[in-house]
Amino acid sequence: MDLDRLRQDYDDVELDPATLGPDPLPVLERWLEDALAVGMLEPNAMTLATADEHGRVAARMVLLKGLSEAGAVFYSNYDSSKGQDLNSNPQAALCFWWDKLERQVRIEGRVERVPEADSEAYYRSRPYGSQIAALASDQSRPLAQRSDLETRTAELKAAYPEGVSVPRPRGWGGPRRSVRWRNTRDSNGNASPRR
Repeated sequence: MDLDRLRQDYDDVELDPATLGPDPLPVLERWLEDALAVGMLEPNAMTLATADEHGRVAARMVLLKGLSEAGAVFYSNYDSSKGQDLNSNPQAALCFWWDKLERQVRIEGRVERVPEADSEAYYRSRPYGSQIAALASDQSRPLAQRSDLETRTAELKAAYPEGVSVPRPRGWGGPRRSVRWRNTRDSNGNASPRR
């Protein structure tokens, strides 16, 4: 494969900073709606980049599950590798990429945990199978064999049949990052919001 010849022109869509306004939240909400409208499979998918206490960087895909004045939220186990990274170094970057729209959004900075009540409310909104999976899985930990996870899942389904409240795993919740414009300079030296 000749990777250096793979090119795409991104000239179809222009972004006029004057149309964005001072608050990025309505723009992000509108762009998420646009991504859904053009048929993006997971318009709320975003790359989460973290670094551990030694500065080793890791990135993975997560799903945006909350967006408000308080910030952008995804949910995870705080004991997972991303959770451990954020515990030791609460700086993170999120990046949305919507190829069909020729748009990307970056959100960078300090992350904080959402209140326990918010984590509980979101957990209760998840489908039964997702609740069982969160309780069964030791996120980011290697499995000796898949059958161990399958056995644990079966045990939990027996203990908490559908219709019975499945407890939220200890250490499971939502990190959050506030959303704001970060001023940068365009190629002409003019101030423009980084998106």
